[in-house]
Amino acid sequence: MSSTSPRPRSFWDDAVVYQLYVRSFADSDGDGIGDLGGVIERLGHIAGLGADAIWLNPCYPSPQADHGYDIAGYHGVNPDYGTLETFDRLVAEAHARGLRILMDLVPNHCSERHPWFAAALAAAPGSPERARFVFRDGRGDEPPNNWQSVFGGPAWTRVTEPDGTPGQWYLHLFTREQPDFDWRNPEVLAYFDDVLRFWFDRGVDGFRIDVCHGLIKDAALRDWDPADGSYNAYSWNRPEVHDIFRRWRSLADGYGPDRDLLLVGEVWVPDPADLDGYLRPDELHQAFSFDLLVQPWQAGALRGAIERATARTRVHGAPAAWTLANHDVHRAVTRYGIVRPEPAPASNDAFAALMRPRGEVDAELGDRRARAALLLVLALPGSVFLYQGEELGLPEVQDLPDEARQDPVFHRTGGLEKGRDGCRVPLPWTADGPAFGFGTGVPWLPQPEWFARYAVDLQEKDGTSTLQLYRRAIRARRELGLGAPGPVEWLETGADAVLAFRRGALVCVVNTGTSVFTPPAEWGEDVLGSTGPARGAVPGDAAAWLVSAAT
Repeated sequence: MSSTSPRPRSFWDDAVVYQLYVRSFADSDGDGIGDLGGVIERLGHIAGLGADAIWLNPCYPSPQADHGYDIAGYHGVNPDYGTLETFDRLVAEAHARGLRILMDLVPNHCSERHPWFAAALAAAPGSPERARFVFRDGRGDEPPNNWQSVFGGPAWTRVTEPDGTPGQWYLHLFTREQPDFDWRNPEVLAYFDDVLRFWFDRGVDGFRIDVCHGLIKDAALRDWDPADGSYNAYSWNRPEVHDIFRRWRSLADGYGPDRDLLLVGEVWVPDPADLDGYLRPDELHQAFSFDLLVQPWQAGALRGAIERATARTRVHGAPAAWTLANHDVHRAVTRYGIVRPEPAPASNDAFAALMRPRGEVDAELGDRRARAALLLVLALPGSVFLYQGEELGLPEVQDLPDEARQDPVFHRTGGLEKGRDGCRVPLPWTADGPAFGFGTGVPWLPQPEWFARYAVDLQEKDGTSTLQLYRRAIRARRELGLGAPGPVEWLETGADAVLAFRRGALVCVVNTGTSVFTPPAEWGEDVLGSTGPARGAVPGDAAAWLVSAAT
């Protein structure tokens, strides 16, 4: 779809979506694990922030080998989180507050405890049960090919056949507990058609689709030559994958325009232009613009990512889906606060060093930059996905004890990669009380004592807090129509460390340097600053929104 093609407005054109990691949001029953009941109790926080929708990380039945991304059943709710009845109540209460509900769909793989995989292990090689997954004979005692798991180690595990002999190997691009489906099998296609309909029929408003680029593998399962780079083009971004998304788009569109259902993809590709194929008018509605997330705090780098994304939007017409944080990434305060970078350990994950950089952190500096980055991203056209806890300015919890860490990334790399637990620590709601108000039980990940100063109840009372900045910025974004489709008009600043652009009546100025920047008077007067009123000047590591009375 070109940017000039007319289409009805959809909620995701300019939505603010709150990503909610259910396990760490709020615990309503005292078992130390966040749940859907806790989400219902805290819906006021999300609505008060000004969000339009909630994206729930996986809440299906799961043994939690990868905290929900190993799904044992796609038609229910994990008992730790509640029941289908609880889920239905959440959807109803969210809708009553004007909040849409997006679920996380994980179609590349399931749990080893999924009934289909149990049947595959019990069946013989070549059976219909095994054909639902990628089972192959090995090369003697070696795996079928040299592919590596994203989480470290080989992407293949050998099974013991029912007669006790060493048998075939199955593919898992992530942990061994997450066998990959074979999406060339019509039975898999039909199964997921049913999954989508099941949740759409319950009132779900869309899906964030995990690992969109990985569903189809090279038919011959050829070895990947490491000399060609760490991005294995035989396991990712295969051309046949687009047939799946055309099928799903048709299914979603079949519910009619009144439902306004969204399919947004997690698509990691080497070239942002590769996203175009996923965003054709009969495929996904959106895909995340991760290019901005992985940029350093440099004006030129940030501008380049925005220019690339908006140029692509002009080609395919789909609104950008911006984000600066999620459950796989070190928190923005920590990423932007690194002052002495350290080299990343060798990893099979090509994006780990970008998403989870290492080094000495200046938390105060990171906080200033993260607040400025918020004003940058909220001024852009498209939708914005905000990860829970970012609105509190939480840094990454980097010093979790090894014995507390649960992320398979940590365990499969022998601790070389600390993994993602640090951005998943349960939220602090109150400065006092058990688990900082998260719940009455012992949290599933330990909260540091310094979490108290980031608690929601303290920030509610502080007009300069990060939480209050988020509320003001999201409200102003809506009032000024900043997320609506339209150009990003770049303005000359005369300073390499400063970027500025116009969006309608507003000019957004971001100063990534250390010197104060004084905008031209004709750009307008400040309506919002990341460090307070700009008063005619934008300090270093800060941002301001300016509006001219004459505009």
